[in-house]
Amino acid sequence: MQASELRRAVAAAMSIASSLGLAADDAIVLNNSNKLTLRLLPCDVLARVAPVAHQVAQFEVELAQRLADSGCPVAALEPRVEPRVYERDGFDVTLWTYYEPVTPGEVSPADYANALERLHVGMRKLDVPTPHVTDRVEQAQRLVANHDHTPALADQDRELLGDTLRDLRRVIGERGGAEQLLHGEPHPGNVLTTKDGLLFIDFETCCRGPVEFDLAHAPEEVSAHYPGVNQDLLRECRILMLAMVTTWRWDRGDQLPNGRRLGVEWLSQIRAALDRKDTLG
Repeated sequence: MQASELRRAVAAAMSIASSLGLAADDAIVLNNSNKLTLRLLPCDVLARVAPVAHQVAQFEVELAQRLADSGCPVAALEPRVEPRVYERDGFDVTLWTYYEPVTPGEVSPADYANALERLHVGMRKLDVPTPHVTDRVEQAQRLVANHDHTPALADQDRELLGDTLRDLRRVIGERGGAEQLLHGEPHPGNVLTTKDGLLFIDFETCCRGPVEFDLAHAPEEVSAHYPGVNQDLLRECRILMLAMVTTWRWDRGDQLPNGRRLGVEWLSQIRAALDRKDTLG
C-alpha cells in the first residue's frame, strides 16, 4: 500500500480493535504488499487489512474456522471477538491470533511436508465451492494478453508467458487423476513457525486441483517427504506456478516490494526450466 493508503488502513484496524474492547494504542507493520499485516499492541492481535473486496475476506474467515475445527495446522482467528470481516473506511479487516515467532531456524522439509499433508487431509473433508487451478491460470493469461495492464512486459517475454500458461494449463487440465481442495499458495511466506508447529495462513487463493500444484509452491526438498507425488506432474506444476507469479509481477498495479526485479529474474528461471524439460523429453 502507498503511504496515504497505509495510514488510513492502520487507522481503520486500530479503530475497529478499540471499538471491540481490544487495547490498540500502537501498530507494527509486519508485511505491506497488496495486503497489510499488522501487530496491534498492547492487545497483541494480528490484523489483516485490504481494500474492500467481493467476499474474499469472508470466505477466508469461514474456511479458516472450518479447517481449525477439523484439526488442521492453520492460524486461528482472534478468540476475543466475533469471527467475521469488519469494514471501515473502505477496508476489510480481519483479526487473528498473533503467534510469537520461534527463534529463526531452518524448517525441516519433513516437517513442512507433514504439515501440508495434514492440511490436505482436512481439506478433503470439506465441500467448498472454489475455482479450479486452470481458472486461476486463465486469469494470468488475460493479464498477459492485456497490454494496458502489463505495459512494461517486452513482446518476447509476453509471448513466453502466454505460451507457457496456455500449454501447461491444457496439459494439467487434461491429465486427469485425483483432485481436491488446495491452499493455492502454501509457500514459506504463508507458513508460520510457532511453538505449536507450522501453521498455514492466507487462504484467499484456495482452489481445486492436484496436490502437486500446492507442492510446487513449497521448497523443492519438501516433495521427497510427501507420499504419492507424481514427479512429472510436479515439474509441470512448478513451471506453471512460476509463470503465474511472474505474470503478477508485471501487473502495473502490483505492490510487492522488489516485484519488478523478481519478475525479470523469474523470466530467466522459466526459460531455464523449459530448456531442462525439453532436454528430458
